Amino acid sequence: MTPMSKNGPIGIFDSGYGGLTVFKEIKKQLPAYDFVYMGDNARVPYGTRSYETVLEYTWQCVDYLLGEKDCPLVILACNTASAKALRTIQQNYLKHHYPDRKVLGVIRPTTESIGHYTHTGHIGIFATNGTVQSETYPIEIHNFFPKLKVYQKACPMWVTLVENNEHLDEGADYFVKKYIYELLTQNNQIDTIVLACTHYPLLIEKIRKYLPSNIQIISQGPIVASSLVNYFQRHTDLNAEIVKQSHVEYLTTDNPVVFDDKASIFIDQQIQSSAIRF
Repeated sequence: MTPMSKNGPIGIFDSGYGGLTVFKEIKKQLPAYDFVYMGDNARVPYGTRSYETVLEYTWQCVDYLLGEKDCPLVILACNTASAKALRTIQQNYLKHHYPDRKVLGVIRPTTESIGHYTHTGHIGIFATNGTVQSETYPIEIHNFFPKLKVYQKACPMWVTLVENNEHLDEGADYFVKKYIYELLTQNNQIDTIVLACTHYPLLIEKIRKYLPSNIQIISQGPIVASSLVNYFQRHTDLNAEIVKQSHVEYLTTDNPVVFDDKASIFIDQQIQSSAIRF
């Protein structure tokens, strides 16, 4: 069992860059808190990998944040990691290695609130292949709202478009229209769509362009941030363990120069990251 040491920052983990869209919203609502963001860019994408591989990679990074960076809390700002690794980490790994630390994901805050947005009771999900295949969203939504109907569509090209900074180009329109059509043809009563990948908010204007005006789009960042604020209000002991000096550290498992350049696409500011190797 790893001994508990001192207070520390909130850890934010993602397989790459997308989690920065969630982090940006969390930072807005908790500006005084310290954070360390880690992107496992050397091994991205997670969306096409097996459960075992996603769990191995996710735990390796979470273990580093909990152990080496003394994070009392780590947020998995990645839908694939939340879908495939979170439960095992919470129920098994933390119990044996970090019993006083917490790891949370982005799926539960989204699914426990989604029923309050829809009027027709029909929800659409845009996500990666891995998240769709896990069936985590339908399962979690039905835990909170059993009567809702959930329809999923994997959008394998969207992450590539965003990470290559081509999401604003006209060529991206084809794939936006394609996936919207394939989702809406499943049911014409869908009135709410969740962007269940943290890359997708960068495509939100194009998505709105091709969606019927009666359909609303839900981005996870504001929901996760509000949920975390509420979580700290209910868990004051954990809140007291977070250092609050407004310091942010960025880590990547790949080239920091490349990470810093692409990160600016997601958070609209220049950063300076450091490399870690496993």
